[in-house]
Amino acid sequence: MTARLVEPDGHARKLCTLAEAGGTKGDAMARMDLRVRLIGRLVGLVSVSKMDDARLRKVQQRRIGHNPVTDLLFGAVAEGVRLTDRTAKGEIGPVPIRVYRPDQPVGTSLPLVVNFHGGGWTIGSLDTADWLCSHVSATTGAVVVSVDYRLAPGHRWPAAAEDCYQALVDVVDRAAEFGADAGRIAVMGDSAGGNLAAVVSLMARDRSGPPIAHQGLIYPAVDLTMSSPSIEQNAQAPILTKADCLAFRNHYLGGQDPKQPYASPLFADDLSGLPPALVQVAEHDPIRDDGRRYAAALTEAGVPVRLTEYVGMPHGYLAFPRLCRSAPQALAELCSEQATALARRP
Repeated sequence: MTARLVEPDGHARKLCTLAEAGGTKGDAMARMDLRVRLIGRLVGLVSVSKMDDARLRKVQQRRIGHNPVTDLLFGAVAEGVRLTDRTAKGEIGPVPIRVYRPDQPVGTSLPLVVNFHGGGWTIGSLDTADWLCSHVSATTGAVVVSVDYRLAPGHRWPAAAEDCYQALVDVVDRAAEFGADAGRIAVMGDSAGGNLAAVVSLMARDRSGPPIAHQGLIYPAVDLTMSSPSIEQNAQAPILTKADCLAFRNHYLGGQDPKQPYASPLFADDLSGLPPALVQVAEHDPIRDDGRRYAAALTEAGVPVRLTEYVGMPHGYLAFPRLCRSAPQALAELCSEQATALARRP
């Protein structure tokens, strides 16, 4: 089975038939592809849980770029999309942004999608989001703006969250500059970026804007207390382990309260009035149940939610689109949900 759509009542509706290799009925988890297990072993060699501060700083300064090898692993930029690097306002100074604009006539006002990259608030960069952002732009016909932000442990919470919110406000204020419509806005992010997209949606509601029509939360980390059952069930999963989750959390918070709602949106007292959401989770992911629980909490608060679980997939499947067979389906679902939400002004 490649995916299951979870209904608001918590029951999973099967979208696909069981795969011959490894699919099982009942509660047993689907078997992962060999290539996924192999990339998991490679990623484990550079686990953040094994890095001292000096090595972590070197990793933060490294840029991936594009070449045949990196494009094989992380995916190439979509054809027909123009990339431009600029800056936007952060909390205390400018932050880098990358603008993806599809090949559309000059003067056409397009929807605006603001992305926040993953990496445990500690690593990651604009380069790591090129495949996702460019394909979202090409498929939805939207201007996508990907936001960089200050990284932990040099800049702990709430630095990343405040940078992302301030950048969103600035980008929306400058929407015409990018050829975008400030009345049709969506946010998205994967992993820590999914956390930031959820947090920014809360901030926008609490701080009177900007209005957001949709939030795309891709395997989001929304409970930094690490109390989801899947933390233990998938403690040794490929790509992301329990040890990695704890290391990322500790770098980001530095001992601060993990129940602060702008750190862990699952603990917000009130989730009503938030934008409609797509929550995608991966079966073999320590934070799988974060997304499940957040989708249930949003539904209970009256927020329209679509929750999809990609079975047989590890955390980060959209970061390895050439290796993870569910990536095209997940991308298509994300783009379909965004396009529907952005077809009209909120």
